[in-house]
Amino acid sequence: MNGADVDTGGRAGGTGVAVIADDHDRGGSPGHGPGRGPGRGPGGGRHGAGGRGRLMAGLRRRLVKRRIRIRRTRGRRLRRALVVLLALLANLVGAAVVAYHLTKIPEPHPETAMQSTVFVDDHGDYLGRRGPVDRQEIPLSQVPRYVQEAVIAAENRSFRSDTGISPRAIARAAWATVSGGDRQGGSTITQQYVKNALLSPEQTLSRKAREALISIKLDRTRSKDEILQGYLNTVYFGRGAAGIQSAARNYFGVDAKDLTVSQGAALASVINIPSYYEKAGSDPKVTAKLVDRWEWVLDAMAHSGAITSAQRAGARFPAFRFYPPGDTDGQRQYLIDAAASEAADRLGITEDQLARGGYTVRTTFDLTAQDATAELAADGTEKKTGEKTGEKTGEKTAEEKAADAKAGGKKRAEVKTSGDVRVHTAVVALVPGDGAVRVLYGGADYASQPFNDARDGAVEAGTALQPFSGMKLLAPLTDLTRTAAPTPLRLASAYATAAAHGVYATPYTVAKITRAGRTLYEAHPRTRTAMTRADAGMVAKLLYGRLDAAPATRTGAAGLRTLWQTTYDEHLTLTVALFAEHPAKGKKAALPAPLPYTAGSRSLSVSEGVWSKIVGTAEGHDPAAEPNPGLPTGQTKPILATR
Repeated sequence: MNGADVDTGGRAGGTGVAVIADDHDRGGSPGHGPGRGPGRGPGGGRHGAGGRGRLMAGLRRRLVKRRIRIRRTRGRRLRRALVVLLALLANLVGAAVVAYHLTKIPEPHPETAMQSTVFVDDHGDYLGRRGPVDRQEIPLSQVPRYVQEAVIAAENRSFRSDTGISPRAIARAAWATVSGGDRQGGSTITQQYVKNALLSPEQTLSRKAREALISIKLDRTRSKDEILQGYLNTVYFGRGAAGIQSAARNYFGVDAKDLTVSQGAALASVINIPSYYEKAGSDPKVTAKLVDRWEWVLDAMAHSGAITSAQRAGARFPAFRFYPPGDTDGQRQYLIDAAASEAADRLGITEDQLARGGYTVRTTFDLTAQDATAELAADGTEKKTGEKTGEKTGEKTAEEKAADAKAGGKKRAEVKTSGDVRVHTAVVALVPGDGAVRVLYGGADYASQPFNDARDGAVEAGTALQPFSGMKLLAPLTDLTRTAAPTPLRLASAYATAAAHGVYATPYTVAKITRAGRTLYEAHPRTRTAMTRADAGMVAKLLYGRLDAAPATRTGAAGLRTLWQTTYDEHLTLTVALFAEHPAKGKKAALPAPLPYTAGSRSLSVSEGVWSKIVGTAEGHDPAAEPNPGLPTGQTKPILATR
């Protein structure tokens, strides 16, 4: 019973204990209901903290497991990332390789291919140019090595060893384009050549990328010398000059092959900012800044061994030609017109093709004598309205009186004009037996009168043709005596034939034509017999008064309207022709006018001055002192002869 009770009690007790344990688990107590109430406070706090601890422990366990898992999979993930990166790089490289192989090196664009044609005189002095762009191509062999090295020192010192591009410069330019910053330079010489000659100049990422590809391909397929030659022939130097040859002429008046070390370094320094530095020599501020850059270039050349220390120490900043240049029309365009027409004919092309072809035309002209002729002929070209032609104060000279008498007794001072009178002077000097034209003065100013009086003007000959009268002339002088108004060039050719003992030489103005160092044409005299040797001697006898005398002089005229004077020996024939006219006005054509008194002295001054410039006056000989059958008896000064 008791045992049962105990057992029962035990079970009951067990049940009670179980209940109590359950109540504790719920956070309650035996004295408070089912575990909800104040008894949760202290006991609940302790057991809640334990729950959070278990939670934190669980989190720590999970983190540890994750770290372990990360450590175990790190290599696999790195390998996956590396594979992705390599795949991306492979795609980029593949795209670059494909782009490289698909990229073609383009031909230079038309503006870069254009050149000008340059004209020089018989001594190589610059006359002028024709063409839309002031540029001439020359081979690299005509650019001194130190000039090449100066450009490399100024623009791209790693040119000889780089791959054609500068990655740093490309990245800098790309960033500037993306960020909207200032335009960036620093490209290699190869890139500059590609940009200037082969591509358009816009600043875009696609163009920059194409520039880089072409530059690399150009560097791999062309030699450094080929690239440098292309660059030097196209880079802009300011003053309108594209290329080293035009730059050498525009800045220093020489060919590129004749540049000094100092001049070459100066031109290399200009490339950086050509539109600014082109004023060097005339703007002190610009000049001072260019001098600093010039010294920097020379220092780099000395450091690299391109020049010696002695050359560096002896370098002096060169004198630049004044800029901007003066008027280019003036007198020389007459010469260029004549030479351009002849050169185009010799090459079988049009004058427009000649102007754009980059030729160098060496003419037969003597620029010193031509300039002297222009200066001598410049005085007294016009008379004012209402003036008496030739009227002047003082007593007339014997020559003037004789001229009046031979002009039919009419005094010049009595001949009045009804308007302005313009005196035209035409001068031709050529080599007998050869035909080379040394002087061709056709007018005072090409801008106001592009017509060349010496080559194309018809001037009344009058007594200037008398020495050839009754003579059997052969072609091309057959009809000379029947031509009332020959051109000064043709009459000079006739007298040159007499000077060459009857051998006629076709006049020519072009001695040689070259392009890029190659000779395309070289003149050879074209001669033929146009009069017998005896007839030529008769002309000489009439002019000299005696055979083999010093230069002969013949003066002729057509009344008061024209005046001719020809002086010649076996080496030179010089013809001066003067005529006057009332200029055309509106629909009214130009009309002949009588020459002023000054015509005689002017003709003599021009003739003697030009003769002296070309051949000198041997032993003080005065050509006017020779007897002249075209003048009155006893008169030696060639003033005005009778008809």
